[in-house]
Amino acid sequence: MKIVDIRTFLMQVDAPNLRSWASDGSFGHGKSKKGLTGTRNWLFVKVYTDEGIVGIGECSGWPRVIETAVQDLKSILIGEDPTHIERLWQKMMSALMAHGMLGTVGGGAMTGIDMALWDIKGKALNTPVWNLLGGKMRDKIRIYAHANTVEVALDLKRRGITAIKCGGVSDPVKKVATLREAIGAEMDLMIDLHGPPWLTPADAAQVARALEPYRLMFVEDPIAPENLDGYRRIRDAANVTLAGGERMATIYGLRDLIEKDLVDVVQPDTGRAGGITQMKKIAAMAESHHIMMAPHSGSLGPVAEYAALHVLAAIPNGLILERIEDDWAGRAQTIIPHPVQKDGYLDVPDKPGLGVDIDEEFVARFPSECNVSNPGKSTDTSYASGTFDEHVYVQTRLRRGVYFAKD
Repeated sequence: MKIVDIRTFLMQVDAPNLRSWASDGSFGHGKSKKGLTGTRNWLFVKVYTDEGIVGIGECSGWPRVIETAVQDLKSILIGEDPTHIERLWQKMMSALMAHGMLGTVGGGAMTGIDMALWDIKGKALNTPVWNLLGGKMRDKIRIYAHANTVEVALDLKRRGITAIKCGGVSDPVKKVATLREAIGAEMDLMIDLHGPPWLTPADAAQVARALEPYRLMFVEDPIAPENLDGYRRIRDAANVTLAGGERMATIYGLRDLIEKDLVDVVQPDTGRAGGITQMKKIAAMAESHHIMMAPHSGSLGPVAEYAALHVLAAIPNGLILERIEDDWAGRAQTIIPHPVQKDGYLDVPDKPGLGVDIDEEFVARFPSECNVSNPGKSTDTSYASGTFDEHVYVQTRLRRGVYFAKD
């Protein structure tokens, strides 16, 4: 079997409903000709073979730019046997090396192609991808949804969701205290302290200590991801479960986070971590340090979600999967079939390969228009008063008597 073509399918997607998005700000604030809000794009890739088997993958990170990278990699993959996945991954990695250290664009491009290769191999052998990864550890994957208000949290609880995550750039301790009181002790609760502006290590350590009484499943991304020394400072200051890694790619990008035991939960992004090949290796690295894995999936499209289900089904340290439970209505129309969600779990697919395809006609109805924006709004209080237009990357929190308070 040989690769004969690689095609990309890029689409503009509506922003998640702010009721269901664990962020203090908006997911971009552009307005497309189709009436969609936000700047989110999904990029799908298909790898075609001379035997008629077609594999599908998804590229995340910066989809509008990654599309060009995929087309560039196509030149070294045509004519190759798609079933030799590791060899092709190494070939892509070596080809990208001349452009510098692998980042979002390279990782995202390799991810989509690698995902499609696993899909092809599963279809060729008439077995699900999870079977190629060593077989099933579990038949269903627990998910967590996003909630920033008591109203949304209780609605999710009534619908069978057993874990939620809130965003806490502007009022983390107060938000967690309010949600924990409302949902009770039996429901798992997490917080994402994502920037910008990111917290300084000192501020993050103080927030982490204040969050100790609320028994969180994890505190996510408390500081800028490149500040690894800051993670150690937080770890030494507070007894909370730390999570991170969604912005890093490959075993090389996540190595220090894992090997230095800086987190308890690693969160590689299923659309930009380097593919299923890398997700399996990252999970094994984490397992050797007794670190759990909870793939990032908040901004991804539905094909990458399928890939995450296969990975989590096959690894022993799979913890939970992020999901925007009430995403854009078009999400369900983008793929065939839509995953089955019941009582806070997604069923593991059992069809050959990934078990999913896109509706190409539907995707084509939403051409990409914009894929970048400054985060937040001047009214969401993420930045200190009077500094919104600066859009600083890291900022010491002001009004400290309020910021670190629980009420």
